[in-house]
Amino acid sequence: MKIKNALLSTAAATASLFAIGATAQAATVTVKAGDTVSQIALDHNTTVDAIQQANHLKDVNLILVGQQLEVNGDDSATTTTTTTTTTTQTSQPAATTQSSSQTTNQASQSQTSQSSQTQSSQTQTSTPAAKTTTQQSTSSTSNYSNNSSESAAKAWIANKESGGSYSARNGQYIGKYQLSSSYLNGDYSAANQERVANNYVASRYGSWANAKSHWLANNWY
Repeated sequence: MKIKNALLSTAAATASLFAIGATAQAATVTVKAGDTVSQIALDHNTTVDAIQQANHLKDVNLILVGQQLEVNGDDSATTTTTTTTTTTQTSQPAATTQSSSQTTNQASQSQTSQSSQTQSSQTQTSTPAAKTTTQQSTSSTSNYSNNSSESAAKAWIANKESGGSYSARNGQYIGKYQLSSSYLNGDYSAANQERVANNYVASRYGSWANAKSHWLANNWY
């Protein structure tokens, strides 16, 4: 009898524990404006039929604000929903960051492209300048060569006429280039001799080189 009573006591205690667990899982919800049975079932991880049976509802579409409803679920669905929402909200800045990164990369690529185009434009622009500089250098070299040729021809004639002396005289011919006194007009200075000689050669021969050619052919210029 003692053993039987002990077994019965144990069974009763176990049943009490299950009852307590069931009671702990049960929850009472106060209906608020806008609530529906389906939403309450979703929020408490249960079904519409379970709420209807637990509360003996004749019409699940008719519940009143302030009404107490017993539900046999828990708040795990609500917790899950909140967690999902939080995760979604948290992931949005990542998407925004990615979009911002793409925008930054596009802006960087655009700036790089513009910089390359600007450098190309500068290179193309500088090419004519380089050509112009080369042409100017060639022109200067040509002018220098011409000037050197003219100077050499002028010095050659002066040497033939007077040995290069500004004070040389031969009758009416005076100075380094043996010019007539009428050309010098009484001014026998070196500067005037140079000026008059240049004007004479330019007007008569066009250049000292041509004057030299005439001298070689006729022994005078």
